[in-house]
Amino acid sequence: MRAIKTHELSQLNLPLSATDQHWLYNGLDACLTHEIFHVIEPQLDEVTRATYDFSKALQGPVLEMRLRGILVDQGRRSQVISEYERQLHQLEAQLERVLSEGLGLNDFNWRSPKQLLDLFYGVLALPSIKKRNSKGIWAPTVDRDALERLDVHFVAQPIISHILALRDIGKKIGVLKTEIDNDGRMRTSYNIAGTTTGRFSSSLGDFGTGTNLQNIESRLRSVFVSDPGFKFAYIDLEQAESRLVGAIEWNLFHDGKYLDACESGDLHTAVCRLAWTDQLHWTGTLATDRVLAEQPFYRQHSYRHMAKVLGHGTNYNGKPFTMAKHTKLDQRLIATFQDRYFAAFPAHRQWHAAVAQELWTNGYLTTLTGRRRWFFGRRNDDATIREAVAFDPQGSVGDILNRGMLAVWRLDRVQLLLQIHDAILVQYREDQESDLIPLLVKIIQHPIQLKHNRTLTIPAEAKVGWNWGEWDAAKNPDGLVKWSAAKPDSRRRTRSPSADLLDRVVC
Repeated sequence: MRAIKTHELSQLNLPLSATDQHWLYNGLDACLTHEIFHVIEPQLDEVTRATYDFSKALQGPVLEMRLRGILVDQGRRSQVISEYERQLHQLEAQLERVLSEGLGLNDFNWRSPKQLLDLFYGVLALPSIKKRNSKGIWAPTVDRDALERLDVHFVAQPIISHILALRDIGKKIGVLKTEIDNDGRMRTSYNIAGTTTGRFSSSLGDFGTGTNLQNIESRLRSVFVSDPGFKFAYIDLEQAESRLVGAIEWNLFHDGKYLDACESGDLHTAVCRLAWTDQLHWTGTLATDRVLAEQPFYRQHSYRHMAKVLGHGTNYNGKPFTMAKHTKLDQRLIATFQDRYFAAFPAHRQWHAAVAQELWTNGYLTTLTGRRRWFFGRRNDDATIREAVAFDPQGSVGDILNRGMLAVWRLDRVQLLLQIHDAILVQYREDQESDLIPLLVKIIQHPIQLKHNRTLTIPAEAKVGWNWGEWDAAKNPDGLVKWSAAKPDSRRRTRSPSADLLDRVVC
């Protein structure tokens, strides 16, 4: 290969051949990275160097996951696609009838933004919902948020419900039809430094196939299966972000109320008992009180569900107006809940204030796990403060999970397949289950030493099965079930997907 003097290159004498251009690109990529490193490396301090070293260590398991991918049951995938397409055609026929008989509209294309704009703001004459478009101009929109806001108009409700359902199903079909590689596996590309919190981001694979496998919804996961002779273990951290909030407050204020509630065994029932002290006749027994907490509270939601949704949003400094937009709940109801919630856990407001003060004073925060982040937005802006409040719990959970994942990878007894924010998916030889699962659960529970002689250990739960979906006796007998040493999984695999090379290429 001939030498190319890049310092002498200009637009007039760039190499013309594609081969030379590729060599040039790769050479500059390597050389510039090397030069930049020697400028930045002396700037690292004890905190940032630890983060840098940890990120380098994660390259091993990340590369292995990217190379291995995960097997797709193409027969199951075709079956699920057909089921969704039948639902799609049925909804399309219903929508066509509603529009034809109700409004006299024929040949309506629900995928066309122009026709939707004409329908809602022209034919139905609904108040216009506007949003900045790609040119920065305020213009009428029919995105999901706009349709949900228009749903308050009775005449539009059946049309909007159909369109939102059609969009959701269309998105699912699109994910299921994602291109897979010739070996029948789907791959994702992880970016170790892809987020400001330290969590991974992911996208399609290195060769343009696959997709972001971190955000595959549960109903689509059954198409991903373990290799012959192997079984899946899905190991996730339980209530990880909530426990981190409690740990932060313990360290800052020596207040353990929220962490104690998290470690009670049922956080959301515990929150119910504190937030709605007089509304229900609590017994003091968690199992009995959970039944009480499952009683209806607002519309179709139970007290316990409300405690889960509203508690999580309130932890991150969510305001009633903003939370009402996302939860579709009454703003006054949320305000009342928050008054009771903050009364039960006063350290929450102290923590929010401490974050805002540290942000204003220093411009950066350091997480419980030792990750520092600078914030470049206006330091007194509500959006910047909310982002700062969420940084420590989210960043710490990502680091704790990844430390556990690294330890599992170094164990070298399972094949690491996916990292899904606060969980990992591995596969292992079926005959090793009884020995491996307790070991994996123990390894991924990475303890954090807190102040005042307290240790935070986020419990992990393992589910096992031959595909990534949840178990259902009739619809998905090979799905994931909770693993227990007292009650080992006695099932046998019912489906062994196989596809020849032609099938894999065609599909």
